Amino acid sequence: MGRSSALGDASAPPPLPVRRGRRRDRRGRGIRGPLLAPALPAARSRTQIFDDYVRAAVARLAHRWERQLRAIEVAVEEVPASGGAPWETGVVLGRAFPAANAMPARIVLYRRPIEARASSGEMGVAVLDVLVEELAHLLGRDPSEIDPGYHRD
Repeated sequence: MGRSSALGDASAPPPLPVRRGRRRDRRGRGIRGPLLAPALPAARSRTQIFDDYVRAAVARLAHRWERQLRAIEVAVEEVPASGGAPWETGVVLGRAFPAANAMPARIVLYRRPIEARASSGEMGVAVLDVLVEELAHLLGRDPSEIDPGYHRD
């Protein structure tokens, strides 16, 4: 025989409350959607915004250096590889790689180090400065010759 207590039969669990209707969340307001529509500017990621700054910088330089820029690939990477060149000291913001074998010349900008050193209002200027420095390195020219608005800080 089963045990009996003052609360009733201990072998049977108490009945669960029955839910009427389907509720989507605790307060019945429904599932929340995205805060912003994907087409709005604030919905863009930092990577997408940084890529826009790079495109704008290349477009600015293309007016004077279109022929040279056609032969150069411009790429963006998150951070530089840990095994950098031994002569590089400090934080690397970008690198220029001359053409070799079947590979065209390349300029690589490193997004996170540049973002860490520039405020959001100065991001476009920082990207342009790094691009100008690396292009000057590839072409063997002074950065102020590449972009007359360049000012080394």
